[in-house]
Amino acid sequence: MLLLSPDQHTDYQLIDSGGFEKLERFGQYILSRPEPQAIWDKSLSSQEWEKQAHATFKRDKNSQEKGQWISKPEMPDKWVFQYRTNALHLRAKLALSSFKHVGIFPEQATNWDYIAKKLKQIPEDKPNVLNLFAYTGLASIAAKVSGADITHVDSVKQVINWSRENMELTGVDNIRWVVEDALKFVQREVRRGNQYNGIILDPPAYGRGPDGEKWLLEENLNEILRLCALLLKKKNFFFIINLYSLGFSALIVENLIKAHFGDQIHHEFGELFIPDTFGKKLPLGVFSRFSDQNV
Repeated sequence: MLLLSPDQHTDYQLIDSGGFEKLERFGQYILSRPEPQAIWDKSLSSQEWEKQAHATFKRDKNSQEKGQWISKPEMPDKWVFQYRTNALHLRAKLALSSFKHVGIFPEQATNWDYIAKKLKQIPEDKPNVLNLFAYTGLASIAAKVSGADITHVDSVKQVINWSRENMELTGVDNIRWVVEDALKFVQREVRRGNQYNGIILDPPAYGRGPDGEKWLLEENLNEILRLCALLLKKKNFFFIINLYSLGFSALIVENLIKAHFGDQIHHEFGELFIPDTFGKKLPLGVFSRFSDQNV
């Protein structure tokens, strides 16, 4: 079991964590927002958090999800984030949403790097990649920058529009956008006999499709992985799944991958984390990934 953390961020830093919160820098702006897994004490004082933070998310009393940002005058509603490595230069719009999210999950940078690396190893001219539950599209854009044809599926039209903005900011085009329930989409793709060189999944614990379809991770994950095994090509392929659900073990993912993709698959699995500047490791979900390239 692996512990993976991105190591090439310049526009992101986890400054401190604790007290069920995290203090993060995105570009030049510092945010304080809830984090249910940071059950330990903060290293900095609450006064120091308040001094540093340009915006602080406060939950509504009657909601576990929604809330509002309390911002200082210099904090904009929107700004641009960059992720630059030798292989990738991604740009994304960040914004203060009413669900505490800002538009990226910085721990996923280790998977953006993996996507770029694996696509470079695939000898086909235009590998095709499917990104399910694709959110604001940094994984899709990483695949596009790396030469793939990408199909980006998300059930929320506003999120698709946000992804399109990120694509344009990065300077690429021709991503196929699909506003649909992910499970319905893969069922149809299987019926059509379509297959992909790469599949990326980042399913939520629960959600709703555009027509009210209900998604529950523990009820639907087994089925969507069974279908993804039919959609993945048998040669020149890679597969990534991320899960952020409290109490959802990486061993569950290992069992599912072996059940649907075979015992012979050599896959990495474990936890994604980001350390704060005081050395505390903040867990940010479990993952599994594999390919037919062992490099």
